[in-house]
Amino acid sequence: MATPRLALCDVGLGNLGSVEKALERVGTAVVRTTDPETVRRADKVVVPGQGAFGDCMAALAGPLGEAVREVIAAGRPYLGICLGLQVLFDESEEHGRCAGLGVLAGRVRRFPAEWRAPDGRRLKVPHMGWNRVEVVRPVPLLAALPPDPYFYFVHSYYPEPVDPAVVVAESEYGGRFTVAVQRDNVFACQFHPEKSQAVGLQLLRAFVTW
Repeated sequence: MATPRLALCDVGLGNLGSVEKALERVGTAVVRTTDPETVRRADKVVVPGQGAFGDCMAALAGPLGEAVREVIAAGRPYLGICLGLQVLFDESEEHGRCAGLGVLAGRVRRFPAEWRAPDGRRLKVPHMGWNRVEVVRPVPLLAALPPDPYFYFVHSYYPEPVDPAVVVAESEYGGRFTVAVQRDNVFACQFHPEKSQAVGLQLLRAFVTW
């Protein structure tokens, strides 16, 4: 059986089609799959997700999640988008404590109620729309981006890594928070590159050639 160039994990949540089309647009063959063996054989793996942390972890609780862990442990490139970032951490406080994959130490938190806009007004949650992203640690996937790029966000929760060294980009929404991490072969972002027009495609192109 042929080795898939890129396996797109179908965790049964929204936005999968948009991610698939964006990856194809930057010139890679994509296999959308729920099959752990297909994930294990892939050169690269992408885990997207738009929805609830618990639903994503339910899809990754068994063999599919084990296959993702094995790909990461084998040193092959992993890209997590939105929930694909959040599930890398130990746990989320969404709907009570929910365990994640534990690839990175830390937890996923809801935007605090005390975070406010500069004029003092209460911010809307979920955070939706374009936001400036600041690269705080240069890494290859972000190297070709313009300074302080804008990416599209849709989320109510954000990651709080234990190790600040994994943080590669941050943003502001009433307070400063992590929006992208990288450790070795793992890169993941809270924003949606597939919805971020040219700058998002640039990031995805960098991943498929990583």
